[in-house]
Amino acid sequence: MNINEILTLKIEKMLYEGKSLSRYNNMPVFISGGCPEDVVKVKLTKINKNYLNAEIVEIIEESQYRVKPFCPLHNVCGSCDWQYIYYDKQLSEKKNIVYETIKKITKEEFALENTVPSPKIKEYRCKVQYPVSQTRVSKRILTGYYKKNTHEIINIKYCPIQPNIINIINEKIKEKLSRDKICAYNEKKHTGLLRHIVYRISSDEKQLLIIFVINDKKIPDELVKISREISGEYAQIKGICVNFNDKKTNVIMSDKTSVIVGSDYIIEILDNIKYKVHANSFFQINPESAINIFNKLKELITQRIKNPVILDAYSGVSSIGIWLSSIAKKVVSVEECTAASNDAKENAKLNNITNLEIINGDASKVFNNFIKENINFDVTIIDPPRKGSDENALNTLTQLTKKYLIYVSCNPTTLARDMQILINNGFKAEYIQPFDMFPNTYHVETVVLFKKQ
Repeated sequence: MNINEILTLKIEKMLYEGKSLSRYNNMPVFISGGCPEDVVKVKLTKINKNYLNAEIVEIIEESQYRVKPFCPLHNVCGSCDWQYIYYDKQLSEKKNIVYETIKKITKEEFALENTVPSPKIKEYRCKVQYPVSQTRVSKRILTGYYKKNTHEIINIKYCPIQPNIINIINEKIKEKLSRDKICAYNEKKHTGLLRHIVYRISSDEKQLLIIFVINDKKIPDELVKISREISGEYAQIKGICVNFNDKKTNVIMSDKTSVIVGSDYIIEILDNIKYKVHANSFFQINPESAINIFNKLKELITQRIKNPVILDAYSGVSSIGIWLSSIAKKVVSVEECTAASNDAKENAKLNNITNLEIINGDASKVFNNFIKENINFDVTIIDPPRKGSDENALNTLTQLTKKYLIYVSCNPTTLARDMQILINNGFKAEYIQPFDMFPNTYHVETVVLFKKQ
């Protein structure tokens, strides 16, 4: 075999992180852009002793699961990498990814439910973070997502996965930024003003928060002028803020935000529960899919235990804790971020919740204090970031949990690793359910209910 050699292969399945899998002489071949059951000609781009990488040069026979992408920029934009796959097939492939990933690491036999579909597969994204650039000659402002595997911005005028009002307002903002000669940030030179434009919109599309992320310590008068203009033109805009980020970093937003116009938050209402979502708050990007997950947590608990004491570990703004408070004797939310804890307190007041205790502090210290004071919980909920949980934290949480631990995961690889730790601590996975939070991508959420043996 040689680099650039052409092979004819059949795609077997999709893999986590977006590639598809075929085989050549029993060696796995990882292929971008393939769809299960495609017959393709591919060009080898990397040869390893254990695997091959290849790119498609021709689709000889299209799979029955291949569809025309609904976005004209699909082939260049690095966002929706599975848009060419029939949606029901996306769901089954995500289920298979979760199953195979867990099986490979834990070696456990388990039943896996079908992937719960997202209520929407378009216009579902309620948080948008656009990097900003500009043309070299005319200095026209561009915003969009990065081209696949690059830091080159694809200028996007219409994105079908976010509410269309964001597309409309974003185009108007770009016109005003170009008119007033606002300079885009240059990440290589660390010069220029505007780094990102961030949008947060309520699921009913009635409230919109706009955040300009700037490479400066003060707000330019031109940006104040633009903010006041645009705020007066669209009733959906509840507030416009500036986030100050003058560091050489890939982190989009700092923890310092000021309001230019209106408020620094929107109100999100999910099944009559209200949440304040601030500029820097973490909140589910697909709220309607989040409702499916939250309701499943409630169902799993109520089917097994009445009036439980629940620990909402690493709780953020306590979105889960607040949701479960109606079925609990008490919910204790633990969060290290002070701003998130403050949001949680506001959200509890907003919903007249009195059985939610919010503890702000170093989680490991708080959990160790629980152990010293012989405090434990009927149910523990953990919803870690993509990197998963910490082994020491999991070991501690298993000591605090009397009956059930529910793990909400956004990464099947780290989920499987953490499952093995929980299994070693005497917990057995009793229920596993994937959810589609991000249609048309490889990302998958998974809820796992563990029972203490």
